[in-house]
Amino acid sequence: MAAALAVGTVTYTGSTTSAYADVQVVKDAKKAADGKEYWVQNHLVSKDVAASRSADGKRKKWLLVWAGDENIADTLVKDIKNLPGSLGGGLNKIKNALPGPDFLAVIDATQGSPTYGKVVNTATVGPLVENEPHHMQYVWHKGDTIYAGALFAAATYAFDVSALPQLKLKGVSLPTQTLGGSVPDAYWVLKDGTAYGTYMGGPVVPGPHTYANGSTVVGNGFAGSPGEVVRFDQNAQVLSESPAATPQGDNKKLCDNLPQLDKPTCANPHGIQAREDLDTLVTSDYAEPRNIILDPVKQPSPYLRRPTVRTWDISDRNKPKLKAVSYLPDGPRADPADPLHAESRAVMETTVTNLPGHKGAFAQTMQGGAVFYTPDITAKEPHWIQVFDDGAANKAIHPSNDSNGGGSNGGWIQTSPDDKYLYRAITGRSKGALGPHDPGTTGGVYVLDIQKLVAAGDKVENIKGRIDTKEKSQQGGGGDLPTVVGAAPINPGTPGGGPHWGAYDNFVLGDDGYYHETDKPQHLAVSNYFVARSGLDGDHKVNLLNLGEDGKVAVDQNFRDEFTGQVGINFNRKTWPHGSFGNAKPHSELFVVADADLK
Repeated sequence: MAAALAVGTVTYTGSTTSAYADVQVVKDAKKAADGKEYWVQNHLVSKDVAASRSADGKRKKWLLVWAGDENIADTLVKDIKNLPGSLGGGLNKIKNALPGPDFLAVIDATQGSPTYGKVVNTATVGPLVENEPHHMQYVWHKGDTIYAGALFAAATYAFDVSALPQLKLKGVSLPTQTLGGSVPDAYWVLKDGTAYGTYMGGPVVPGPHTYANGSTVVGNGFAGSPGEVVRFDQNAQVLSESPAATPQGDNKKLCDNLPQLDKPTCANPHGIQAREDLDTLVTSDYAEPRNIILDPVKQPSPYLRRPTVRTWDISDRNKPKLKAVSYLPDGPRADPADPLHAESRAVMETTVTNLPGHKGAFAQTMQGGAVFYTPDITAKEPHWIQVFDDGAANKAIHPSNDSNGGGSNGGWIQTSPDDKYLYRAITGRSKGALGPHDPGTTGGVYVLDIQKLVAAGDKVENIKGRIDTKEKSQQGGGGDLPTVVGAAPINPGTPGGGPHWGAYDNFVLGDDGYYHETDKPQHLAVSNYFVARSGLDGDHKVNLLNLGEDGKVAVDQNFRDEFTGQVGINFNRKTWPHGSFGNAKPHSELFVVADADLK
């Protein structure tokens, strides 16, 4: 692959067309494999950057939010029934029709700072617009590249964040460099600075695709099936592509494809995490993506959402080898008449344990509303069991919720660095999801104590407790299974309006005045947006929560929008440092500290 070449850096100071005066604009560009120039353009609010540096003399912590410009493609079918002409009506319901740039927002996340919660920089990317920014990696460590995926553009950006609040572009991967997959989702950074990324969608061109290892898969095209795992260097140049499909295909009954494939497959990897010390990678299959992003033209089959988790041997880092495909079991809520909300349906995310001696991993289902666990990801055939149901956390999140976990729309799930807790964000059940009289549920964040579970060892039979009745789905399975120790509502009173994604804050300020990494996070950040065309548009806010050592969690009332004064940073605003482009869609976030401020 062609290496990314520096084109140049341009700096000037001026006023953009926005409410922000005196914005310093710094552009950093690279040439990509197609020979064209791609860039990140910083828009630094001079007064806020100066205030953040000098007002109290403390070093700063930043929250990076990968966000997309709201555009005409985000308008739901129900909102465009009254178009001009023969349909009657007008275009006034369509928001932000003009294309705008996608960006990384740099927000001051230093509690007590005079600019706490302010957007001090919007680093826009170009020339591609309306990319639908999606995920970055799950956690950032000093020296790491930031990998950020563009869902619709099938591009991966690599950012240098060593000199925050300013960013530089290290490189970009384009669809021509990942012909074996499309629709990039999430990333896991390895200790050597390279990363694995999941490309959830099928090969760019329908039909047979032959990989470098000689294997051939037959796919049904861009945003279809089967997907792949890509390894990137620190500049987002492709080191390898590895097919997620099995040669024989997957379970025909449980794995639909549109158009149908001769060998049905559930291979649409979404979540990804690794244990390098165990030479094992875990990916979770979510859905054939184009049939989700085409919503609200609803997908015709619930079996386009996946019940599978894949484990990989990464002893050869550049050649991940698929070891096992595990089908998560249905639980006591499963109803043959409603397979979309069976516990096993739509395995969005997986998260590994961290400490030596622990070999387990968790997986969660978005529509299924359940949490699963295997005590040994290195096993030839990992044994997964359900250990929690979102329904058992619903009332802890908000007393008006019922105890039905089906359709909870859970997204982010992450083990704490010390393996004591499991953090979970759920959007909540949309009104009417389970029938015309369904009131839906308030979403939010909950924290599970997992200490007994991970201490039970690497054999399922040694784990006490089971989710084997509807009552246990609603109240917990007892024994060694997780229990709720903390919960907080987000956007209460709006069914299905809670958070989709989150990140924990792995940095604390030391007595020496520098930040240090910690295994006991004190804060979480969450964002209330999934994919607009799915109907889960959220309120486009980013909230920060305070997290206690005991797992208690509460929304930080001081993290407020600089324009509205309301709790949570609102990405629905008329103007940004980069101009008056209107509403934006915040999908993922990370806590990051400049290299000079971190030891």
